[in-house]
Amino acid sequence: MPQHHLTVLARSPAKVRAIDTERRSPRYSGIDLWAPSDILDAMLEGQFAAVSAVRAARPAIERAALAMESRLQGGGRLIYAGAGTSGRLAVQDGAELMPTFSWTLDRLVLLVAGGDEALIRAVEGAEDDIKEAQALIKRHEVGKPDVLIAVAASGTTPFTLACLRSARRAGALSIGIANNANTPILDEADHPILLDTGPEPIAGSTRMNAGTAQRITLGLLSSLVMIRLGRVYDGMMVDVQATNKKLARRSESMLTQLTGRKEKDARAALAQAGGSVKLAVLLLKDCALDEAKSLLKRSKGNLRTAIATLDKRDR
Repeated sequence: MPQHHLTVLARSPAKVRAIDTERRSPRYSGIDLWAPSDILDAMLEGQFAAVSAVRAARPAIERAALAMESRLQGGGRLIYAGAGTSGRLAVQDGAELMPTFSWTLDRLVLLVAGGDEALIRAVEGAEDDIKEAQALIKRHEVGKPDVLIAVAASGTTPFTLACLRSARRAGALSIGIANNANTPILDEADHPILLDTGPEPIAGSTRMNAGTAQRITLGLLSSLVMIRLGRVYDGMMVDVQATNKKLARRSESMLTQLTGRKEKDARAALAQAGGSVKLAVLLLKDCALDEAKSLLKRSKGNLRTAIATLDKRDR
């Protein structure tokens, strides 16, 4: 057995062998012989179970988000780590933070076993590469201000576990997301999130129930953090990057809804604000551009706080 597997199994061999997501379930025996409608019903049943697993983990998700908020408020980076399906889901969630919430690239690190190639095809041996994981954490100078989210259905993936361990040693806050209880990624994370999805309709295919639960959890976790960081106002993504015509129209629509002003006024304010909805809102409240920028900076980017400060000044 290769040395790197010993690190994973030494903690509790009995526990690690009992991987629920790998078990063959009697519930789905003979599924290949079923009618198509019955197959679909069975798989949908598993998807509902995945949602229930996320619901059960809600307190853990909330605790993790609040811990993340305090680190990220201070300027830390958000780091995602995973392999295979879990890695691809993690990368997707991280990548969507940039256009949706204007989370800058310099504050985002995406670590997937096997690198970019692994996003579209399996890379042999990548998920077992502990040395590469350790090198990546060192290369990106992960440290105390940062938050690392480690995602692995099994809870034992060597690459992901090595990322988590190295990041913790460097002082980063660690969030562990896994679908099997009593596994190293959950045992060693500062904030473990267990998604107890059980065996899959297709044994071991964690792109199914486990993947659904992970996708939901990542979306909930990152969205809650972004809301807490002031990147959402009145249910609108006021930090959106208008990188295409659709998003530019959305920015204008948000402005008209938030300020009650006409589209032409919203368009002019956005142009003056360089596309920033937050700045444009303040401009449409008769705030000068330099003052609006200063106000947002003092409010740490929180539009509600900036508006409250402006309202107090105008009284």
